[in-house]
Amino acid sequence: MIRVLLADDHAIVRHGLKLLIDSQKDMEVVGEVGTGRDAVERAHALQPTVVVLDISMPELNGLEAAREIVSVAPNVAVVTLSRYSDEGYVQALIAAGARAYILKQSASTELLAAIRAVTEGRRYLDAALTDRVTGAFLARHTEVASHVQISDREGEVLRLIAIGYSNKEIAQQLALSVKTIEVHKANAMRKLDLRGRVDIVRYAVHHGWLHDT
Repeated sequence: MIRVLLADDHAIVRHGLKLLIDSQKDMEVVGEVGTGRDAVERAHALQPTVVVLDISMPELNGLEAAREIVSVAPNVAVVTLSRYSDEGYVQALIAAGARAYILKQSASTELLAAIRAVTEGRRYLDAALTDRVTGAFLARHTEVASHVQISDREGEVLRLIAIGYSNKEIAQQLALSVKTIEVHKANAMRKLDLRGRVDIVRYAVHHGWLHDT
């Protein structure tokens, strides 16, 4: 059973989310909070599978709360729920450790898919965000990508990193050493001019790795 903590400062929104999630056979809401500070404290105390976290929250905003939840409850996956589709918000939340970013105006199936994806250790971005999030990435990387080729192994390593696996977990999956994984990652990032985790995620979005179709 996927245990979900809801964090939104609007009681009516929490009520709707609770009805949606509790109607799923594989999910249950184990707590509700209305502030970012309470979200951190309850995530630490309850250790839910997933926290569905609104970005606009009193006391601590969603970005600050996500950072603290990742710090105090590293096994808890953060799914951010927001009305903002700007790339800057997506980039900031991914960098803060959120595993998924879903728009409030999207269909409820997006949120349910995101919760299941992060439970399986994957990342997930709302389908409506794909073009917006990858736009800046493509503008900067189209020329590079047109003539740079990475090896199948380098691509495999990047894909697994974007989905959310650690270097150690990737090494175990591919039966390679952690050092070898680090070398493949570094080589791929250098070839593609990727500057960090956010760029890796953007690259993954462009290749359809973070959205179930």
